[in-house]
Amino acid sequence: MSDRIDAVSVLTQANVYFDGKCVSHTVLLADGTRKSVGVILPATLTFNTGAPERMEIVAGRCRVRQAGSEAWLEYGAGQAFDVPGDSHFDIEVVEPTHYVCHFG
Repeated sequence: MSDRIDAVSVLTQANVYFDGKCVSHTVLLADGTRKSVGVILPATLTFNTGAPERMEIVAGRCRVRQAGSEAWLEYGAGQAFDVPGDSHFDIEVVEPTHYVCHFG
């Protein structure tokens, strides 16, 4: 799990989704890798993916349902889940959830 990301550039313009229920900042690594670091407030939301994503939960608690699945799986601090590209997932945030999203 990521506890820090060294030698990066951070875009200062926030990514604000779902009327402020999800706010993140884009982080760019020297090799061109892009990540986002953010927080999701309590809500049930649907996110679409272009590229594959790995969502690391840094703090908080949520339940996730992947596209095509009926099952909700719970995740908390120190856990992660993967989402395929060109897909979507539903997330039910039980308490403010801090995350790092790895793209690609």
